[in-house]
Amino acid sequence: MSKRDYYDVLGVEKGASKEEIKKSYRKLARKYHPDVNKADDAADKFKEAKEAYEVLSDEQKRAQYDQFGHAGASGQGFGGFGGGAQDFGGFGDIFDMFFGGGGRSRDPNAPQQGADLQYTMVLDFEEAIFGKEADITIPNEETCGTCSGSGAKPGTSKKTCSHCNGSGQLNQEQNTPFGRVVNRRVCHHCNGTGNIIPDKCNTCGGTGNVKKNKKIHISIPAGIDEGQQIRVSGKGEPGKNGGPAGDLFVVVQIRPHDFFIREGDHIFCELPLTFTQAALGDEVEVPTVHGKVKLKVPAGTQTGKTFRLKGKGSPNVRGRGQGDQHIRVKVMTPTQLTDRQKELLREFNEIGGNDSTDEQDGNIFQRFKKAFKGD
Repeated sequence: MSKRDYYDVLGVEKGASKEEIKKSYRKLARKYHPDVNKADDAADKFKEAKEAYEVLSDEQKRAQYDQFGHAGASGQGFGGFGGGAQDFGGFGDIFDMFFGGGGRSRDPNAPQQGADLQYTMVLDFEEAIFGKEADITIPNEETCGTCSGSGAKPGTSKKTCSHCNGSGQLNQEQNTPFGRVVNRRVCHHCNGTGNIIPDKCNTCGGTGNVKKNKKIHISIPAGIDEGQQIRVSGKGEPGKNGGPAGDLFVVVQIRPHDFFIREGDHIFCELPLTFTQAALGDEVEVPTVHGKVKLKVPAGTQTGKTFRLKGKGSPNVRGRGQGDQHIRVKVMTPTQLTDRQKELLREFNEIGGNDSTDEQDGNIFQRFKKAFKGD
């Protein structure tokens, strides 16, 4: 079956930056990692994303892929080599063949950083505004206490792989148009680790890690917003071969509020007023996240009028001041009137209740009348 385009695999455009490629790969890796996703096709999708990232994150490999496609990524596309070039592997193998070694290779026993973890935390509206301290529990891999991470049964030890002599790589001789050359491959006997574990630890099964629930204390900063994340250094998966642990990323989601809407550091809400309050003016109590405040509503206030309460919004998560609260007026039209109220409104209308004292509003009414009179 033909391979998918690497850009399609990662879901990025052809001109995507290194950062965009890395971000997309990390998202897919977390989603399809076999330890997290048990779906039948998860392992294949994880492998596919990893292969795409290894090519597109390397400038030389990416340039070859852009020019020659998958053939270039696998070492083909060099004019005159033809199909036989695909057995050469990557650029490191080509250097090995021409110069007898010295190509780039990764030490299988070198320290490797552990994988990052992601946790979604749901906050109430006010919790995001003011911040909070919280303990979360996450499933995590930890170094096995029985074997101290070696993977070997207590009292035994790892042994150097006799097939690769601890290098983690096997040399394969090939006949090419340039003569007999040596091509290096990962040793399949030790999976590139350079070591064999004859007696595996009964607790971890030879992996050196065990899965446990881990409690971590998190400080949520005041003013954090939807989709923002908190990085907790060193709280991800443990590293390999003595490498550092990965990081934990806590992604924030915020429950909607019944009354407030947040946009950045500003908070918006709607204030219902009766017809009488809007016409005659009033002093009303307005709720804010910081407590109730009194607001003077001037006479003649119209629906849509907005008032600003300075500093009554959300604090900026980076400490850059405080947002405001914006209050939009909505004049409520009464729907259930008594006979006496109807009588008073008719009387109000008869004595000129529809005559606007505002010049602009008067012009609007005049234009409206002319439109229906055909003037």
